[in-house]
Amino acid sequence: MRVLLSVHDKTGLVELAGRLAELGHELVASGGTAAALAAAGVAHRTVESVTSVPEMLGGRVKTLHPAIHGGILADLDNPRHVADLAAAGIDPIGLVVCNLYPFGSDPSIELIDVGGPTMLRAAAKNHAHAGVVVDPADYPEVLAELASGGLTPGLRRRLAAAAFAHTAAYDAAIAAWFSEDMPKSTLPPRIDLTLQLAQVLRYGENPHQAGARYRELGRDTWLDHLQQHGGVELSYLNLYDADAAWRLAHHLGELGGVAAVVVKHANPCGAAVAGDVLAAYEAAFAADPVSAFGGIVALSAPVTEAVAEELVANPKADVLIAPSYDPGALGRIAAARKKMRVLEAPPPSADPLHLRQLAGGWLVQEPYTFAAGRSAWRVVTQSRPTEEQWRDLEVAWRVCAAVKSNAIVLARSGAALGIGAGQQNRVTAAELAVARAAGRAAGGAAASDAFFPFRDGLDAVAGAGVAAVVQPGGSVRDAEVIAAADEHGIAMVFTGERQFQH
Repeated sequence: MRVLLSVHDKTGLVELAGRLAELGHELVASGGTAAALAAAGVAHRTVESVTSVPEMLGGRVKTLHPAIHGGILADLDNPRHVADLAAAGIDPIGLVVCNLYPFGSDPSIELIDVGGPTMLRAAAKNHAHAGVVVDPADYPEVLAELASGGLTPGLRRRLAAAAFAHTAAYDAAIAAWFSEDMPKSTLPPRIDLTLQLAQVLRYGENPHQAGARYRELGRDTWLDHLQQHGGVELSYLNLYDADAAWRLAHHLGELGGVAAVVVKHANPCGAAVAGDVLAAYEAAFAADPVSAFGGIVALSAPVTEAVAEELVANPKADVLIAPSYDPGALGRIAAARKKMRVLEAPPPSADPLHLRQLAGGWLVQEPYTFAAGRSAWRVVTQSRPTEEQWRDLEVAWRVCAAVKSNAIVLARSGAALGIGAGQQNRVTAAELAVARAAGRAAGGAAASDAFFPFRDGLDAVAGAGVAAVVQPGGSVRDAEVIAAADEHGIAMVFTGERQFQH
C-alpha cells in the first residue's frame, strides 16, 4: 500500500513511518515531512518523484497533481476508476497522514494551506479505500489495525469524521481572520464555532450526568492555565461557579484593595473589599456563613498562612481559587482539607460574545460591562452620599451585577452583607437581603439590578437602615420612588444602566 505523509505536527512521525515501512508499505512524503524522514534515515519517495513535477511557487504547489489526487480519490470497486489509474500509470494511495498549519495561533496568508485540506477532504470522501489520519494520537490504533490486516470500516469512518472536523476548524479560523479587517458590527452575521474537548469533568450538574469543558479551537482561556494544587477532580458546577467567583473578585478588585468572594449555586453569598486578604476573606465569609458551606472562595491576592488557618477553621469550601499561595498555606490546606480543590489561576479572560444554548440554536449577546462608571451616575435625591457611602454603593452595584435577577444587595464598610437573589419580584428580593443583613447594613448602601417599579421595594430596603441606594432608574414611577427616598432620608443614585442576570 502507498502511504502519503505530509504533516506540520511531526509528533510521532518518525516512529509511525518506521513502523509503516516495516509492515511493507511504500512511503511518499512532501516538503518538510520528507526532510524529517531523510534526517531519520527512513526510506521514502518524494512527492516530486511521483508527480515528475518539482515544487513550485515557493511551495504553494506540491501535491496538487493527478498522480496524487487520482491515487487518493479512486474507488477501487469501480472498474472505470481502476482503468483510469492504469491508463495514467497512477498507483492508488491507501492512507493519507496529514495535518495542517497552526493558522489560529499564527495567522498569515502563507499559512493558508491549499494542498493539505484538499488531500484530507479527498481521502475522507474516499475513506472506504483511502484511510486518513490527522491526529498523532490515532497513530497507535492505525498501526495496530494495519498490522492485523487492514483498517476496519468503523475506524475509517471515525478518522474521516476527524479529518472533516480538522478542515472545518481550519477554515473557520481563516474566515474569522479575514473578518477582522471588515467593518465591525455589534453582532456578526455569522459565528463560526469549532469546539474541542479541553477537560473531562468529574460529572455534570448532577452525578448521573457526564460533564466536560470544551473550548474554542485555537483559543486559550484562563481556565486552560489553571493549576490544581490539591483536592478531588473538578465537576461541571465547580467550574461554572469558580468562573463566576473569579470574575467578580476581579471586578471588585478594580475598586482598589483586595477582594474576596464566596459563591454558592452561581450567586455570591458574600463579597468584600478590604486592605488585606485576611480582612477581605473574613468579611466575605461573615456575610452568610451558612450559605458559604460547600461554596467557592475566590481571593484576588495570594493566600497567606493566616488566611489558610482561617479557611480550615471555617466550614469547608469546595473550591478555593487565588493567584498564588504561600508554601505554608498550601501545606496547611492539604493537611486539613484533602478534598477541597485548590486552584491557582491567572486573571479571567474576556469573551468577545456570550452564547447560551436555546432550542437548537443560541442566544448571543455582548458580555456585560460596567458602561456607566461612578462619574456618570446621577444623584436624584435631596441627600447626597458621603464618600464612605459612595464606596459602599460601588461595591453593592458590582456585586449586584453578579447576582441572578431579581437582585438586591446591601453593603457596608466594603462588604456585601445581605444578598437577595433570583426572585420573581423585587420586594421579596429586598426582604431576603434585609433578613440576611440582620441589621448589619445600617448606615450602608443598597443596590438594585433594575429600577424599583413601585415604592414598596424601596420601603423594604429602607427597613435595613441603609443611607444610600443605587439603581438604574427609568421607571414611570421614578418620581414616586425618589419622593419615598426623600421621605426616608436616603440618598439615591441613578446609574442609567440595568444589569439583569438570568
